[in-house]
Amino acid sequence: MTDPISDMLTRIRNAQAVRKADLVVPFSRVKYAIAEILKKEGYVANVEKIDAGTENGLLAIKIVLKYLGPKEPAITDLKRISTPGRRIYVTKDDLPRVLNNIGFAIISTSKGLMTNKQARKQGLGGEIICEIY
Repeated sequence: MTDPISDMLTRIRNAQAVRKADLVVPFSRVKYAIAEILKKEGYVANVEKIDAGTENGLLAIKIVLKYLGPKEPAITDLKRISTPGRRIYVTKDDLPRVLNNIGFAIISTSKGLMTNKQARKQGLGGEIICEIY
């Protein structure tokens, strides 16, 4: 697997398509930070580190998905913007507005991962990881 972040976003997209209650993805600090941002913004119900159940003590991330109704997931679209083969960087003046600020973008800045709204307030630019709405 060459892009673990894209793999996590695809797993979330696929789990919501079949109306799963939760999903488990392999642990990394970046993926956990993205999942925490999704939780803070209200797009997933809960995020927690769990033991992956292997002998060598690997961790995993359990993401409990959120649905607005019986057939409508909270996340309409997840889009990976910057990929390992094509990095997309923006300055503080060029931060994206996702769906006229209804959605948000996750930006990797010098102060860590944050939403485009937080980066705009702090006057930071960085790499656009993904867009969510």
